[in-house]
Amino acid sequence: MSLLDNMRLFVRTVELGSLSAAGRNLRVSPAVASHRLKELESHLGIRLLQRTTRQTRPTPQGLAYYEGCLEVFRALDLAEGIASDLGSTPKGSLRVTAPLGLARVVLGPLLPAFCAAHPDVSVQLRLSDHLIDILHEGVDVAVRMARFEDSSFTMRRIAPVERVLCAAPAYLARQGVPQVPADLLHHACLLLRFPGSRQFQWELAGPNGPQRIAIAGRLDADDGDVLTTWALAGEGIVLKPLFEVAEPLRSGALRVVLLDHPPTSLDLALIYPTRQHLLPRVRAFADFMVPRLQEAIRERLAGLSLAGLRQAA
Repeated sequence: MSLLDNMRLFVRTVELGSLSAAGRNLRVSPAVASHRLKELESHLGIRLLQRTTRQTRPTPQGLAYYEGCLEVFRALDLAEGIASDLGSTPKGSLRVTAPLGLARVVLGPLLPAFCAAHPDVSVQLRLSDHLIDILHEGVDVAVRMARFEDSSFTMRRIAPVERVLCAAPAYLARQGVPQVPADLLHHACLLLRFPGSRQFQWELAGPNGPQRIAIAGRLDADDGDVLTTWALAGEGIVLKPLFEVAEPLRSGALRVVLLDHPPTSLDLALIYPTRQHLLPRVRAFADFMVPRLQEAIRERLAGLSLAGLRQAA
């Protein structure tokens, strides 16, 4: 096997946390995977991994080498992309990350059709409500809902995202309906919390501009869908994109509160590292997904909007 093959095995080992898992992913036996890792370590003259019975982690030298490997593979991707621009069809592996709720509701159902339209492209979808470092993780394209300020990324907007605060009628009957943002201080707020998360403060629209409310609650999770489940069960107030809770709002399972002080809206967009030459598979993904995601969100909303909810209140 070539040095590049051994590097790929090492990278997958770090990503999956297991040499055997990396071997299965690359379709090689545990014995072959172990031999190739030893071959790579012998070539470099360093130990790359620390292995115990429970986990496999890179050594400090291994972590530095892992990051160097990612740079090598990004350079290879760029070279392949330039070559693809000369006439071949999009091909190769496409690493995509997206929020859990968005992927389950609208993105995931579209991926089989994308793969059918581009049979030479394989997709690795990684779902997380964490804001993944797409450069460090080697992500090709991220689907995100945020306010975008980082100029180091290329962005392609999909749609504005209205957000709402909502709770189950049973919770509101038990605890009362908040009338002003300050009332949230006395309510059980369901928190999306993970390292670096800002959700312990909710930014709401007000007559004098956005205001931040430091909210609290007994339940938090790093999965937004879990928060929705808790809200439906009457455990508290949740902040969600309107399109994600459109169905329970229509059925009455959830009710919007503080309509005159909604959470500030976000942008739904594709982002990817800025490159002089955009990889054909990334361009194909963007061209395929943007109009379909727009249509999928329109269908879920079906005319539902903050303005319409205010009129109906």
